[in-house]
Amino acid sequence: MKTISLYRPVGEKEMILIVESGYKKFPPRLEWQPIFYPVLDESYASEIAEKWNTRDEAGNYLGFVTKFEVPEEIMNQYPAQNVGARNHNELWVPAEELESFNDVIVGNIEVIKVFIGDEFTKETSPELESLILNIKKLP
Repeated sequence: MKTISLYRPVGEKEMILIVESGYKKFPPRLEWQPIFYPVLDESYASEIAEKWNTRDEAGNYLGFVTKFEVPEEIMNQYPAQNVGARNHNELWVPAEELESFNDVIVGNIEVIKVFIGDEFTKETSPELESLILNIKKLP
């Protein structure tokens, strides 16, 4: 089975829920969020995590870039949507389909980057504190 890498920028609250799932699934969308949108490009995910998540008080000024694999045929079910620049491509998964989308993730969701905003004070989750320290040590 051929897989495709997708990326998802997340803030602190969503990252805590991913950790609590054992790095197996993304949490349900909030009622005002009609879609789940993983992105196709790591640099785009990094851009969102760094420019948006690190300025969000509700997310404790933290931005994480997650990476995960899905079977290639999933790409055909959710055609890419371009939302701006050339590399700003996302899959739009309807919120009500997120649970079945989670079921096809191959392996674990991994954290590949973390961005810390200027107003970040202290991590209250021991799991995330350890994760931040370990990611920051990567080259």
